[in-house]
Amino acid sequence: MANHAKFDRQQVIDKATSLYWEKGFHATSMRNLQDVIDMRPGSIYAAFGSKEGLFKEALQHYTEQGVAKLAACRANSPSPVAALKLFMEQLVINTQHGAPSGMCMLAKTVAELTGEHEELLQEAKRSFRKMESEFEKLIVEAQELGEIDKEKDPHQLARHIQVQISGLRTYARVNGSDDDENGAPLKQMIEDVFNHYPF
Repeated sequence: MANHAKFDRQQVIDKATSLYWEKGFHATSMRNLQDVIDMRPGSIYAAFGSKEGLFKEALQHYTEQGVAKLAACRANSPSPVAALKLFMEQLVINTQHGAPSGMCMLAKTVAELTGEHEELLQEAKRSFRKMESEFEKLIVEAQELGEIDKEKDPHQLARHIQVQISGLRTYARVNGSDDDENGAPLKQMIEDVFNHYPF
């Protein structure tokens, strides 16, 4: 009878996601993984195929977390636009201190990887598109509720939100909250995203 690895796969992926998010793909060594997820290299290869295989699952897990967080924001907000604002605040302001990295793991991956790791690069791009599609669903709901003009292109607005999130996270990483512990300047920037073109 074959021996089966006794480990919590989801827990391993969760720990690996935090590590990869913090250090990036190339800077994460097998020794780093071994120390953080408490698995020997042979066990990692047996369970995930390779360092790349584990990274791919980490990207998928990160995206699933983003989708779940957006859904939670909608459940706790009075409207779709309020949910988008709350989501942006959580990503832009809260992750500066409460996450492995203030940068988006997907953006970090796209910036880091080249054609040498084409499969992982494409996975990160698919994840970006997945998040955009979730933004688009909320925008369509907002249009149906009269919050956003129905003449606006929801796909274009979803892309606009994605770009603004990436830009604001980079700005926050460089400048922090302008010495305001409540993140007031960043909150105003998020408000401005929805108060000006193209909304």
